[in-house]
Amino acid sequence: MKKIFKKSYLLIATCVVLSSCKKFDEINKNPLAASADQVQVEYFIDNSIIGAQQEPGLAERMFILYWVPGGHTMQDEDGETFSEGGYDDGWTSEYYRQASSWLNAANSAIDVGNQQIAAGTSKVYTKNLIQVARIWRAYLMSELSDTFGPIPVDGFQGVNPEFKDVKTVYYFLLDELKDASAKLDVSVVNPTNLAKQDPAFGYNYAKWRKYANSMRMRLAMRLSEIDPAKAKAEFEAAAATNDFISAADQTFQVAETANSYDALSSVYRKDFSWMSLPISATLNNLSVGLGGVKTADQLPAFSAYVKPADWMGQRFTEQFSSKTNDPSAGYWFNGLPYTIDPRMYKIFTVPGDITNSLYPNLGSDFIASTKDLKNASGAVVKTIDAKYTWNAKTDGDWGAKGAMNQVINTPGCKPILNLKFRAGTNKRVFFGPWETYFLLAEGAERGWASPVAAQTAYETGIAKSFEYMNVTVGSYLTSTDYNRVGTSVSWSHTTEPGATRTMNYEDGITGATGTVNIAYPKNDLYKSGAIRNDHMTKILTQKFIAQTPWLPIETWNDHRRLGLPFYENPVFENPMPGLPDLNSATYLTSSVKFFSQRVKYPSSLKNSNIKGYNQAVTALAGADAVLTPLWWAKKP
Repeated sequence: MKKIFKKSYLLIATCVVLSSCKKFDEINKNPLAASADQVQVEYFIDNSIIGAQQEPGLAERMFILYWVPGGHTMQDEDGETFSEGGYDDGWTSEYYRQASSWLNAANSAIDVGNQQIAAGTSKVYTKNLIQVARIWRAYLMSELSDTFGPIPVDGFQGVNPEFKDVKTVYYFLLDELKDASAKLDVSVVNPTNLAKQDPAFGYNYAKWRKYANSMRMRLAMRLSEIDPAKAKAEFEAAAATNDFISAADQTFQVAETANSYDALSSVYRKDFSWMSLPISATLNNLSVGLGGVKTADQLPAFSAYVKPADWMGQRFTEQFSSKTNDPSAGYWFNGLPYTIDPRMYKIFTVPGDITNSLYPNLGSDFIASTKDLKNASGAVVKTIDAKYTWNAKTDGDWGAKGAMNQVINTPGCKPILNLKFRAGTNKRVFFGPWETYFLLAEGAERGWASPVAAQTAYETGIAKSFEYMNVTVGSYLTSTDYNRVGTSVSWSHTTEPGATRTMNYEDGITGATGTVNIAYPKNDLYKSGAIRNDHMTKILTQKFIAQTPWLPIETWNDHRRLGLPFYENPVFENPMPGLPDLNSATYLTSSVKFFSQRVKYPSSLKNSNIKGYNQAVTALAGADAVLTPLWWAKKP
C-alpha cells in the first residue's frame, strides 16, 4: 500500500521542487494583485477557509501522515515515517505551499478591506470582515507554527519576511485575537447574500467573537509550562468575557462534500483504499475499561463475543512484540472488551461487522477474516478469526515478528474509522464546545480565575463530547473503573491504582490458561511517573478522546506540552534511525526523545529563501530536526 501511495505523491513532490523558486514565495506576493471582480473582502476569506480544509492529496500527507501519528489518535498509516522520527520532504513542501496561499488570502482580505476604507468605497460590514480575517489568520498561523516552529509574523508584504521565534509568534497571535474580537461590531446587519461566503459561521459576528475568545484560551494554555504568567493573564482575560464557544451550534466547523476531489472533500476520504485508519494503541488503552459502560449494553447483538473484565487475551510471545511500554503488548484480545468508553463504537467499527451501514468496506483488506500467524521458519502455527475482536497495533519497528503476524498487520482485523467520518457528509471540526470546557477545567485546576469551577467544567466538557457523538452520559461521570493506564472518570475518585492488576489469559498456541500481573505503565513525562489518576490526568484523557477524530494536532500539542495523556513508546525490535535514544535498555521509559516534536522545514524554503531559513533555524534554538522540541513544549 505504501508503494502505491508514494507513487501518487511523486509527481506532486517533483512539481513542487521544480517550481519552488516561483511558487513557494506566494506567501510574499503582493496580495492586492487581483482583478476587479475579485476584490471583494469576503471572497478572500471564503477561499482561505475552504482551502484550509485540505484537498485529498494534501490531507493524506499532512493531516493523516503527520498530525494523526503525532497526535496518536489513530495508527500511523506509514509506520516507518513520523511515528519513528522520520520525515518526507514531499509531503511537507506541498503543505507549506498551500498554507502560504491560505495566509496570502487572509492577508489580502485585511489589506483590501483597509484600502477600501481609506478610499471611501467600503461597505457597512467591511470593518467586521477585516476582524474576521485577522481571527482566522491567527488560527492559520498557529497551525503553521505548531507544525514547524518559528514563522514570519510580519510577512505577506511583497518582500521576504523575517522569521520570528515561537514566543514572538504566540504573543502576536494573542494580541491579534484580543484586538480583533474587541473591534467586532455584532450590531452590524449583513445583506442576505453575505452569509454564504463564510462556510464556518455565515458571518455571524457573535459566533466569530466566541471563537476568538476560545482560541485565545487555547493559545494561552499552550504557554502554561514555559511562560505561566503570560498564560494565566491571557487565559483569565479571555475567560472573563464569558463569551466563548459553549454550545453545539457555536462549533467552528465546515461542511464537507461527498463524491468530489477538492478542498471540501473529507480529510479522511473514503476512497483512499490503502488507508484503513485503525484505532491507535494510545486511544485503545485510554478507552478500554474507562467509564464502566458495558459492551453488552452498547452492542447487544455482540454479547456472545464479550470477554470478562479480567481477561487480557491470548499471549503470543513469538509473533507479538513486547518491547514497548504499551500495557497491552504481547496479547491478542480475542473478543470485545467488557467495558469501554462508549464513544469508541461511534467512531470505529467492530471488525467483521460488515452489515453495519457505517462499515468502511473499501476492499478485501478491510474485511476481518481468518489470518495466519507463522513461526520463524514460515510455517503456520495459528489461524485466527479476527471477526468481533478489538485490538490495536503499536507503531514502531516489529522486525521479524511483524513478518510472522498477518492478523495485526491486516486493516480489517482492527477497529477502523467508520464512514461517518470518511464519506464527506459530515463537518470538519476546528473548535468544539468540549474543548472550551476542558480548557476552563484545566485553568481552574491551576488556580486561575475561571467563570466555571473545575469539576463543573470537566463534566460539562464530557457531556458536550457525548452530545456530539449522540451518546447518553448515564452513570459514566461517576465511574471509578480504571482504564489500561490507570485513570478513571469520576472527578472525586483520585485514588491511585495499584502497581499491577491481575488478569487471566491463555497461551495462544497451546491454549493453556493462567494469570498474569499486568503493570500500569509509568508515564515518566508527567510527575516522574508517580501519578496516573489526578485531576489533570483526567482532564487531558477526556480532552484527548473528545478531540478524536477531528483535532489530532491538538492532541499532539497537549502531549508535547504536558506529556499527557500516556503515549506508549514505539515497538523496538530493531534500531530506528529517527529515534536513536530508543533501545533495548530504554523502551520501558517515557521520554521526549521517543516522540516526534515537529515537522522539518521543506527544502523549498531553504532553496528559495536561505536567509529566511537560517533565521527560522536560529529562532528554533535547535537543529531543523523532527526531535527538536518547540519553545512551549517539554524538553528532554
